[in-house]
Amino acid sequence: MTAQQSRQIRSTITAEGKLRLNLETTSVPEPKANEVVIRVQATPINPSDLGLLIGPADVSSLQVSGSADDPVVTMDVPKAMLPALAARLDESMPVGNEGAGEVVAAGSGAEHLIGKIVGIAGGAMYSEYVVKPAAACLVMNSGTTAEQAASCFVNPLTSLSMVETMRKEGHTGLVHTAAASNLGQMLVKICQADNVPLVTIVRKAEQVKILKDLAAEHICNSSDDDFMEQLVKALSATGATLAFDAIGGGELASQILAGMETAANLNAKEYSRYGSSVHKQVYIYGGLDRSPTVLKRSYGMIWSVGGWLLTPFLQGLGQEKVQQLRQRVVDEIDTTFASHYDKRLSMAEVLSEDAIKAYSKQATGEKYLITP
Repeated sequence: MTAQQSRQIRSTITAEGKLRLNLETTSVPEPKANEVVIRVQATPINPSDLGLLIGPADVSSLQVSGSADDPVVTMDVPKAMLPALAARLDESMPVGNEGAGEVVAAGSGAEHLIGKIVGIAGGAMYSEYVVKPAAACLVMNSGTTAEQAASCFVNPLTSLSMVETMRKEGHTGLVHTAAASNLGQMLVKICQADNVPLVTIVRKAEQVKILKDLAAEHICNSSDDDFMEQLVKALSATGATLAFDAIGGGELASQILAGMETAANLNAKEYSRYGSSVHKQVYIYGGLDRSPTVLKRSYGMIWSVGGWLLTPFLQGLGQEKVQQLRQRVVDEIDTTFASHYDKRLSMAEVLSEDAIKAYSKQATGEKYLITP
């Protein structure tokens, strides 16, 4: 072992309605059999991390105290949200879903991993050192850096699992929103390689350009006056009847369902008062818009809107298939699954006022990497 202690970012919500973020020093246990100690070199700030890091706290109430090297952040949490947070109140919780680094020590049975760069998911990754099961590690090919491997789980496996969901449920094409994100760009590349028809939805002209530069074919801009015409045309061309929506709030899910219904009826041979016989599915897997999801029912009776989460899907996919997906990520980590970062932060800088206000916006093209 090269270290007995490790600093990590912790998040606490108190029963009085205060969020507290701080750095804590913890002891690093000796690895047990088939465990490894990883020196974390790179770990991203994903939207899924913000739920634990900041949660429902009011960023406008942010206050920072302490020193530059040991900051303490506090924010107000709306009282109405506290009952839903009962299970975590007054508990100091480590943060960080995924990351990568070098194996610096190992228990018996895992010594072969010492010196290897591995990716890992499973929490507490905003740390200098973590102890994890060797079987959970994604061992990178020689030459892959920790920064390249930092985002090797959440976005790559989510994008691959979207295609697997499509196949399992009998759809033949996909729709994806917030499609210029790192995850969205991965999905474009996967669908091109696997010959899967894909409709991408963005909201800015510069995001359209990002996807055009990737040779994406069916791009719809939800800010354009003719968005619905764009959408129906793309849905008609692709036959896509399954959508993954990262936005969540507003009317976009309803617009997608309406577009699918219109596209299905373009070739209908007879009218039905119940709408088309085509099943239309929207899965909400993100919450970039926290406002209510509004459904204006203009798409017949055969449709569904539901939530979708990566971990339960993988648990039902089977170990052999999951391993195939993991290996594809390893082999294509610097191509299909390459991630690009706007800024790199130390753990102390993660708790600075400017950084929190920036990454909490979850803006497309602004991805942050922590380098503990």
